[in-house]
Amino acid sequence: MMKIKRYVCLVVSLVLCFCLFAGCSDSPAETNAPTDTPTDTPTDTPPATDPPVETPDPGPEDVTLSIYAQYADDDTKVPYDYAVEQLAVAYPHVTLQLEPQAQDDGQKLMTYAATGNLPDIYQVALAQIENFKTSGNIMVLNDVAASTGFTDKVFESAKNILYNEDGNIYAFPYAGNEYVVIYYNKALFTENNVEVPKTFDDLLAAIATFKAADIIPMSIFGAEGWITAAMYDTIATRWDAGGIAKLDDGAGKPTEDAYVKAAEMMNTLVKAGLFQASATSTNYDQASELFLTGKAAMFINGQWYMTDATDEMGDNVDWMYYPSYDAASYEAGKIVWSGGGAAAGYAVNPNSEHAQLAAEVAAFLSEKYCEAKVKLRGTPLVALDVNVTPDKPFPAMMQKLQADMPNITSITKFAWHLTNPTFKTALEDQTKYLLTPDYSPEEFISELESALQ
Repeated sequence: MMKIKRYVCLVVSLVLCFCLFAGCSDSPAETNAPTDTPTDTPTDTPPATDPPVETPDPGPEDVTLSIYAQYADDDTKVPYDYAVEQLAVAYPHVTLQLEPQAQDDGQKLMTYAATGNLPDIYQVALAQIENFKTSGNIMVLNDVAASTGFTDKVFESAKNILYNEDGNIYAFPYAGNEYVVIYYNKALFTENNVEVPKTFDDLLAAIATFKAADIIPMSIFGAEGWITAAMYDTIATRWDAGGIAKLDDGAGKPTEDAYVKAAEMMNTLVKAGLFQASATSTNYDQASELFLTGKAAMFINGQWYMTDATDEMGDNVDWMYYPSYDAASYEAGKIVWSGGGAAAGYAVNPNSEHAQLAAEVAAFLSEKYCEAKVKLRGTPLVALDVNVTPDKPFPAMMQKLQADMPNITSITKFAWHLTNPTFKTALEDQTKYLLTPDYSPEEFISELESALQ
C-alpha cells in the first residue's frame, strides 16, 4: 500500500514539473506580443498596389510611298518641294520617294503600267487616264475627293478638269485652264528694229532680220511632241477656232482647208528658218536657255513660264498674240487661244499596298501644289480656291493675260488632253516631222487622216 502511495506521489510530481516547464517556455511569446495595437484599425483595408502603367499610343505606322511627278524646273520643283514640306507636318509618318517624270510624253509611265510597276502616286494626263481606265491601272477617287473636302474647293470653271467624261474622278488636278504663249525678247526686237508680228508675212520678215543678225528667230523644244502640236494648233486656230480639239472630237477632218493651210504655213516658216537647226532633238532646258540668254528672239511654251522668264529677263520679256494670215483675222484671233484643260493631275495605283492612304496624300499634294503656284509662282490659273495671298504681285505678263481672259471665247486642247490616243501619237509625231524642211504638208495631212480612220 505504501508503495502505491509513493508511486502516485511520484507521478503527481512529474506532472507538476511538466506544467511548470511548459509555462516557462510560453512566457517569452506572451511578453513580446504587442499590447498597444489600436483597436479602431480597419481590418478590411486592401493592400496597397502600384497605379496601372498606361501603354503609349504608337501612332500610325511609318509608310514610304513612291511617286512619279514632274520635277524639272522652278515651275515644278518649287510647288512640289512646298507640298512635301507641308506633307511632313500633316502626315509625319509618310515619306515620299520621288522619281522625276521623264520628258517623254508619258511613254515611261505607260511602260510602268504595262509591266506592273506603277508607283503608288503618279502624275497623269487625259490620254493615260483613258488607257488606264481600260487596263485597271488607275483608282477611282470619288469617295476620297468628297471625304477630304477636295471637291468643294474646286473652282466651278475647273470642274471640267476634275471630272472625266464618264463622271468619275481619276486624278486630283492642280492646274486650271492654261494657254499656249509665244514669248518675245523686247530688247532684241528693239535693237533689230523688228515690230511684233501681226501677220505671217510680218513673221517671215522678222525671221529674215534675226537670221541676218545671227539670232535664232524662235526656240522650241521639239524633242517633246506636245509643243510641236501646240505650234501647229496656234496656226490652225487662225483659220478654225476648233484647232486640234475639233479633230480629236471627230468634228473635223485633216483634209479641211484650215488644217491643210496650217500645215503649209508651218512648213513655210520652217523652211524660212523659224527654229534652231537642232529643233527636233532640243529638250526643254536647252530651248529655254537659248531664249533666256538672248540667243533666240522668241520662245513658245505655256503661260506657266511667265514667272521664270520675268525673273531672268525682267521688263525685257513679253508675250504676243498669235500672228495670222491678215490684219483682220489677227484682231479677231485675239479671243481665240490654243491650250485648254482636261482631267489630269495626281493619280493613284489601285494595286498599291497603301492605296487609300496614297489617295489622301495625292489630294493633299494637289491642294498644296495649288497654294504654291499662287503664293510662290505668281499664277492664279489653278484648279482650287486655296485662299492664299501671293508673296509678290503677279508678273506684268500674267496681269496682261488676266485682263484678256474674260474676253476669250474659244480655247482648244493641249496634246496631253486629247482623248483619241492614236490621233495624239500621230499628231505629235507628224508635227515633229514638220520641223524638218523636207517633210511635205501633203505627207503630214495623209498621216493624220490615216490615224483618225
